[in-house]
Amino acid sequence: MSVHSLYTLYMEDCKTRQKPTTYANKDFLFQKHVLPYLGNLQASNVGPADIRKWRNTLLSAKKDGTDDPYSQTYLKTVHNQVSAMFNYGVKYYSIKNNPCLPAGAMGKKSADTMQFWTIEEFERFLEAISNKPACVVMFSLLFWTGMRSGEMLALTPADFDFEANTVSITKNYARQNKQDLILESKTPKSRRTIVMPPTLSHMVQTYLSTLYDSSPDDRIFPASTKHILQHEMKRGCAASGVKRIRIHDLRHSHASLLIELGYSPLLIAERLGHENIETTLQTYSHLYPNKQTQLATELEKMQKCYDFATQKMT
Repeated sequence: MSVHSLYTLYMEDCKTRQKPTTYANKDFLFQKHVLPYLGNLQASNVGPADIRKWRNTLLSAKKDGTDDPYSQTYLKTVHNQVSAMFNYGVKYYSIKNNPCLPAGAMGKKSADTMQFWTIEEFERFLEAISNKPACVVMFSLLFWTGMRSGEMLALTPADFDFEANTVSITKNYARQNKQDLILESKTPKSRRTIVMPPTLSHMVQTYLSTLYDSSPDDRIFPASTKHILQHEMKRGCAASGVKRIRIHDLRHSHASLLIELGYSPLLIAERLGHENIETTLQTYSHLYPNKQTQLATELEKMQKCYDFATQKMT
């Protein structure tokens, strides 16, 4: 059996259990990065040396149209996909072993640095895109609630309760093969209700009043996609001079703001829809050192109350 044949069997098995977008992303990674190099090899004969040779090719490759190498997190994703395929072959098609395991890991699970905006930077960006009200509302929802872009693009009028200032996250938007898809939430914990600041709630309510012939179950941003969000992000950053970040980094911006305000990891996990608190701690642990310093300072102030007792002992 060739690697290409194993890949075909593996993808047939995945297709029944994965969302269309997840399946499409997996297929893209294999078609672009794996099959051109490993596809014609006999799956049972692929060894650690073959994997390391393939990985060296990927490590030296550049992103399309740029001089930038692939990120460490992207490299790890590709490697994990190949390893999963070989695990499937070991379990169901008598391939003796997974050659990715002795070859070692590639890439990193988390990025070395995390980009985010301060409130001041966000306000400058918002001013630069103020000529497009829908964009102002979309980016405000992302920054002030921490919801994912797919969750925001799936919102309908029925998801909002303006008396309680809440928005319910129950679904996810994606676009594939020029078709709009409304999918289930990423995880059970992703289904949640977020309390909005009153100003944001009023902004959304005002925006909804401008929509023509919109029903409660229609998307409130029907003409928008993730591609359009990226285009507007690029436009706003260029016009405002604010540093360029990813759309997903607006979610990090919200989390960093909550951490700075002193809110607990548990509350942040619930607001962001993380499956468990460990995800929150692992993702944002590097933002907590300042809090540790503040904690030590406060303990030092309390400890001075016991200076007298210390002097007595010495």
